[in-house]
Amino acid sequence: MDFLKRRDALAIAIGAIFGALSRFYLTEGAKAAFGKDFGFYGTFFINVSGCLLIAYILTLAIENIRIISPELRLMTTTGFCGAYTTFSTYGLETNTFLTKGNITMMLIYWVGSAIAGMIGIQIGVLLARASAQKGLN
Repeated sequence: MDFLKRRDALAIAIGAIFGALSRFYLTEGAKAAFGKDFGFYGTFFINVSGCLLIAYILTLAIENIRIISPELRLMTTTGFCGAYTTFSTYGLETNTFLTKGNITMMLIYWVGSAIAGMIGIQIGVLLARASAQKGLN
């Protein structure tokens, strides 16, 4: 059992490396494209795409649409998505809008992220199921 736990930990760590680097480069790319005060665009995209990805992978695995090894599931969900999504940054950026008195932008960002994240979850589930129907598993 210790060997399996070490494999799980290694899988999570490998996924986390790529998730954290992806988050960093996407955020920096958003700042470069839109200006340093608009890094939240990157956070928004990361959170929504992370929701879509985790829902897609878990739907494939849980509904037995595709055989996914436990290590690969942990690498992509706990490792990659866990390091990739930035919910704590989302909270901080929402608070920054509030602190600066920009209530309108705070509400748009706060509610918009939650709604778009849920839409990402639904799209991920639908894509996983559609891929099974087309025989892409």
